[in-house]
Amino acid sequence: MFSKEVLVSNQVGLHARPATFFIQKANEFKSGIWVEKDERRVNAKSLLGVLSLGITRGVTITIIAEGPDEEQAVNALVELISSNFAE
Repeated sequence: MFSKEVLVSNQVGLHARPATFFIQKANEFKSGIWVEKDERRVNAKSLLGVLSLGITRGVTITIIAEGPDEEQAVNALVELISSNFAE
């Protein structure tokens, strides 16, 4: 298992368009991937799951992965969030 914390700093947080990009990126990996916020953990490959967390600007989330490409998956998703989804 591999995990990292990341601060969401883009304008709208992880909603609508950014959430779609996040899920598309997560689905590129074989590992099981989860997003955790305030003790709640959801599947990072599920749009409804990610949206249900209500991740807004300024929130720190944890990305957790377990599987053959866990480290690459977490790093790619952290990089995507850190880049503010190229906004």
